[in-house]
Amino acid sequence: MDRARRFPSRRRLLQGAVAAAVPATLLPTVHANAQDRAGDYPPAEWVPASTSNYTASTRPSAYTIDYVVIHVTQETYADALAIFQNPAKQVSAHYVVRSKDGHVAQCVRNRNVAWHAGNWSYNTHSIGIEHEGWVDKPQYFTDAMYQQSAALTSAICTKYGIPKDREHIIGHSEVPGADHTDPGPYWDWSRYIRLVNFA
Repeated sequence: MDRARRFPSRRRLLQGAVAAAVPATLLPTVHANAQDRAGDYPPAEWVPASTSNYTASTRPSAYTIDYVVIHVTQETYADALAIFQNPAKQVSAHYVVRSKDGHVAQCVRNRNVAWHAGNWSYNTHSIGIEHEGWVDKPQYFTDAMYQQSAALTSAICTKYGIPKDREHIIGHSEVPGADHTDPGPYWDWSRYIRLVNFA
């Protein structure tokens, strides 16, 4: 048995002393952070938004989750993630889907209210999914993006009992009061809803 196993390190001794001296309420919540890193959708990478860009909640007990709102970033995937991590931006979505391969990042836990719809009622009752691209550039809407996004939406709908139809899976432009046009005229809704139902 080596020395490290027989004798605790100086760092471990100091950590123990701090834990004994500091009330538990003042210590960091390591387990909560580990849980957050796991996310709600196992295939997704956890890329957290700034806590200044969403409202902490206990959904679905605080608010039912009734909709999935489809967005297009009007930015690159990397820039969209950076915007959500910037506390000055005051915007976020639960997920971002990359164009080239359909890779999914989760930025806000489903239980929390992301600021994505521009309508507080819809924010509280929906999950927002951003898709890398521009509304006037259909080449960004790749097969991989459609397939991976549809699998994500299908999983969300199944988990929260949301019907897999166009009344409950809507575009940002369909949110009451929205001044956005996304996902735009090139988003293939028929294909997307079909993929969601067969995912």
